[in-house]
Amino acid sequence: MSTWDIYKRAMTMLVVERRQTIGLVICGIALGVVPIAEQVLLARVVDALALGKGAFPIIGLWAVLGFIGIIAGVIVAVMADRLSHRRRLAALGQAFEHAIVLPIGYHAEKGSGAVVRTILAGTDALFWNWLSFLREQFVAFVGLVVLIPTAVHMNAMMALILAALAVIYVLANIYVARRTSKDQAAVEQYHNNVYGRVGDVLGNVTVVQSYARFASEMQAMRTIMAELLMAQYPVLTWWGLLTVLTRTAATITVVAIYAVGALLVSQGKITVGEIVAFVGFAGLLIGKLDLLSGFAVRIFQYAPTLRSFFELLDAADGVREKPGAKPLADIAGHVRYEHVTFRFRNSDQGVFDIDLEAGAGQTIALVGPTGAGKTTTLALLQRLRLLDEGRILIDDQDIADVTLTSLRHNMAVVFQDAGLFNRSIAENIRIGRPEATDAEVEHAAKLAEAQDFIAKKPAGYAFVIGERGASLSGGERQRIAIARAILKDAPILILDEATSALDVETEARIKRALDRLRAGRTTFIIAHRLSTVANADTILVLDAGRIVERGSFRELVARGGLFARLVREGGFTEPVAQSALPEAVAP
Repeated sequence: MSTWDIYKRAMTMLVVERRQTIGLVICGIALGVVPIAEQVLLARVVDALALGKGAFPIIGLWAVLGFIGIIAGVIVAVMADRLSHRRRLAALGQAFEHAIVLPIGYHAEKGSGAVVRTILAGTDALFWNWLSFLREQFVAFVGLVVLIPTAVHMNAMMALILAALAVIYVLANIYVARRTSKDQAAVEQYHNNVYGRVGDVLGNVTVVQSYARFASEMQAMRTIMAELLMAQYPVLTWWGLLTVLTRTAATITVVAIYAVGALLVSQGKITVGEIVAFVGFAGLLIGKLDLLSGFAVRIFQYAPTLRSFFELLDAADGVREKPGAKPLADIAGHVRYEHVTFRFRNSDQGVFDIDLEAGAGQTIALVGPTGAGKTTTLALLQRLRLLDEGRILIDDQDIADVTLTSLRHNMAVVFQDAGLFNRSIAENIRIGRPEATDAEVEHAAKLAEAQDFIAKKPAGYAFVIGERGASLSGGERQRIAIARAILKDAPILILDEATSALDVETEARIKRALDRLRAGRTTFIIAHRLSTVANADTILVLDAGRIVERGSFRELVARGGLFARLVREGGFTEPVAQSALPEAVAP
């Protein structure tokens, strides 16, 4: 996307509010024309006074034009700011809405800090481009369009001096813009690196503190910032030199106007009033070229930022609903995978030819080594990722044909990472069902064995738990997440290491609650604890993205395959009773 395409796209975003934009354009035209007309009237006043003629009619017209300029200026000053703020917030909302539906892989690749920076810096760049265009650049452009023919009509030779100044400005700006465009793109990348590093470190501040990484992380940040400055300095130097050059050209132009004007006056080819007008024209031209020069600088400086912003808006959604998708409602929970395959982009990893069936109310456990594809398999059920091949059915309905909202409303998920927000305990539990009453929230908390510790918190359910639940212990965070799933009361339940953060005693209580919750619901469990998977109706053993074994706990242990080896070698985090193992497997 070229710089011109970026700028054009940014400006077209204002057209959404067509009436206000047109009104501002009309006022901008008035602001561009009035100063030129005032200089013409000034020349007439000076000449009239020099000849001893009456100047009051001209002064009266001047006053009327000045009043029109004041009114237009007030409108632009107030309405341009309001319009730019509205469109900025609308753009931020659009980017936010799009970002939260982008594929998980997009966020993993970019990093949350870089994505946040892209949204905030991009909307800031849009705001300042819009505001400066409506208040200054458009007015300056109109002024130039009116000034050039007016100056030529008044005196062609003097107009050539102004034209020479304009040419110097334009050529100098084009040269510097081309000279620095690649460097500015590199600067933007360094900015993303800085924000990405900040987000990465702050997101793992506990690790930084525990491993005493203060000095090394600060040194790494200083290195990145030094690289940013080294990339930024040459760009700043070029634009600084441009300012010096254009200021010098402006000074020479004013001197030339007076010198040439004096010569022409002596020849009777120009009046004193017209010389005064041309000095005013020169001042206006310099001011307008300065504005346009600054605008050009900002366009090229903001271009990489806006390019990243528009790339985020244009990034393909992870999952899109088909036209005419129907809601998934009143389901029993019968789930079937048919030859399902998914590959990660630019990778040979994924899940391959997955066939499984879970009857309504059954519990399916997925086990296997790290990276075997367990979480990915269930992410496909939630349509967090798109299938490459095959299909997944719920009650004989292809999930690709149903609405995403209805699909996910019929599932409750408890992740290994509890996924809590910096909100109150009650708000975090209500994410499962926002309309739930206080009594229902408390009932879910009791089933999740969370009632006792909540009661001990300041303000109880109104206690704000901090970013990612930082004010809670690991077990407390997990119980809040379980309460959330209990409250949702969905027919399909997904437990991704749901009890991994709990001590043995608490886990026993939670397991009882989950057993009650699982009654009559189709449940998928990912776990490394034998107590969690031992009573599953079917255990699926995955390795390298494929199902390599399936059966009950005793069947798989007796088979002596990968599952038996995981049990024997401690692949699960608690020992199994010797009586549960066949003689061939028992140590």
